[in-house]
Order: sequence, then structure tokens, then C-alpha cells
Amino acid sequence: MTDFFATLTSVERIYAACALVGGLLFVIRTLMTLIGGFDSDGDIDLADDVDIGDLADTESGTADTSFRALSIQGITAFFMMFGLVGLALSRQNNVGVTLSTLGGATAGIITMWLIGKIFRSMLRLQSDGTLRYENAIGKEGSVYLTIPAEGTGQVSVAFQNKLRTCNAVSADKAEIRTGERVTVIDVVNGNVLVVSKTS
Repeated sequence: MTDFFATLTSVERIYAACALVGGLLFVIRTLMTLIGGFDSDGDIDLADDVDIGDLADTESGTADTSFRALSIQGITAFFMMFGLVGLALSRQNNVGVTLSTLGGATAGIITMWLIGKIFRSMLRLQSDGTLRYENAIGKEGSVYLTIPAEGTGQVSVAFQNKLRTCNAVSADKAEIRTGERVTVIDVVNGNVLVVSKTS
């Protein structure tokens, strides 16, 4: 290894250092992310678990843990590929400093882009799990406990891939008896479904 470094030019040593440091940090960061070794601040904490749901949410505009994690992952990957490709171009193809630097930078940018795509794909695979009663609107179900004309009963409605029993009121202010089919038309007070008889 020492003999190898002795044969490198000063520019090639920079490429080698980038490849070694970037590669080592990339591997460590990847392993720690997979086993849950980074907490919400990006610091190493083996007691905490990584929640993919806390990753960057570009749709909501928040830049949270995952954006920072992705940035660090992307930067380390950039330096790793910049060093490897730059060194390979310089040593094997004997191209000049400018071309080897451009080649390394191009490889690094492409690697950052690919890692970003992978992280976004992982986010799309994750299910949020938050119960949103608005998702029940338009769904049909049946009355579980009779809904009085001026009070609250319960209905069984399938939404968000589960059959759920929820509090409900009648939209028409008419009693709806147990077993009757209903359609959810609205949500009030955050978690009470407004239903009407299914025609």
C-alpha cells in the first residue's frame, strides 16, 4: 500500500484520499442508517431507531432528518466516486488533470442523483399509518350501533385498508337502525362521520 501511494502524483493522492475517506464514511453511514444508529439530529445513538417516515418530505416542504441524512450520504458518495473515477482516469488512461477532475466530478454528481432517487423510492414504499377520517368520505358501511335522530351512534366502514368502527351522526337527522347500509358524506369534530342511508 505504501509503495502504491509513493507512485502517485500529488493530484492522484488527492483523488486517493477522497476515495478512501469518502468511501469509508459512506459505508459507515450506510451501515449505521440500516441498523438504526443515527438519531433525529444525525448523531450516532445506538439506542434510537431510524424511522424512514422522518426522512425528507419534499411534498410538505419540510427539511427534516432524512434530508440531512440524504445530504451527508450524497456528499460522502460524491467524494468516493470523485476519487475513484478521477484516480482511474489519471492512472489507467493517462488523461490530464482537467479531464480526470471533470470525469470524477461527473461520476460523483451522477452517484448523488442515484442515491437521491433510491431514498425517494424508499419513502414511497413507506406507509404513514396515521388515521385520517377524511379518507372515509364516499365509502359505504353499515350501522353498528343505531344512530338516533339527534345523537351519535357507530358505523363500521372500511378505509385505509382496515374495517373500522367509528362514531357517526345522521346527515338527515333521522334515525338509522343497526345493520342498515350507509354512505359517509362528511366528517365533523375531527373524528365523527356524517352518514346518510345508502339508496
